[in-house]
Amino acid sequence: MARVPFGISRLDSIIGGGAPPGSVVLLTGEAGAGAREFLHTSAAMNGLYHGDREAFELHYGDVEAPAEPPPEIHYISFTAGREHLAKELTYTMDEDLVRSAVEHIHFRDLSPEYFQLSPIPREWYAGEAQSVSDLATRERLESALSALADYLGEHAPGNLVLVDSITDLVAAVSDEMTWSDIALLMKGIQKAAYDWGGLILLLVQRQTLGPTELGHLMDAASGTVQFEWESGGSQRTRTMFVKEFRGVLSRLEEENVIRFETEVHEAGFDVSGVRKIR
Repeated sequence: MARVPFGISRLDSIIGGGAPPGSVVLLTGEAGAGAREFLHTSAAMNGLYHGDREAFELHYGDVEAPAEPPPEIHYISFTAGREHLAKELTYTMDEDLVRSAVEHIHFRDLSPEYFQLSPIPREWYAGEAQSVSDLATRERLESALSALADYLGEHAPGNLVLVDSITDLVAAVSDEMTWSDIALLMKGIQKAAYDWGGLILLLVQRQTLGPTELGHLMDAASGTVQFEWESGGSQRTRTMFVKEFRGVLSRLEEENVIRFETEVHEAGFDVSGVRKIR
């Protein structure tokens, strides 16, 4: 079965090359434990495959058969533009690698749709002063949910899409946007993704969600990967485990893998060790 690489070399090799096509994966966990770095590395490493094959092979290695990197990488943010996101990537990995990768990452900034009905001044997110004309058209702009759905419908088929982050939608829940709208959209994405193929990664900050909300999101995803801090003596270690993931968890169980120790270095997020059932 064909696979879509996450772009995390050791993880991909253990699970047969990557995720099954059509997967929707939640990346969730404690702040700073690695979820965002995983998202950034996935975007950058897949972009590097198209931008600098030699650097890709040096830092990632060979793509395992029958995996195949996606033809396009799309990074969606509700609160930040291309320049900000490109700078964010350099906090995770080496600047030269990011420079080669970003030219092959399509950034979609949904700030106008996200902030349109908020008290945030328009020049903060759109780069220009607000006018009477702007006020007249704001009500006609698509909501963030509709804009996200439209973008996915156009660009998700066969590609890697990274959404940063679903937590922003949760923060926007109000009379105009209810939690049920978000949960329904996630269910729709799951259904459509099966036909789209490709891979969709959704970043979620666990601290902002209640158990019921997180449960709804997990139910609407193909898989959930959780990131946590562990303390031992004077050191803290980032760890990652697959909570559930159709087509992947069974492979980890065959290998008796229960948890990954992780690190972040110049090539981004990586697996540094594997814990197995003894």
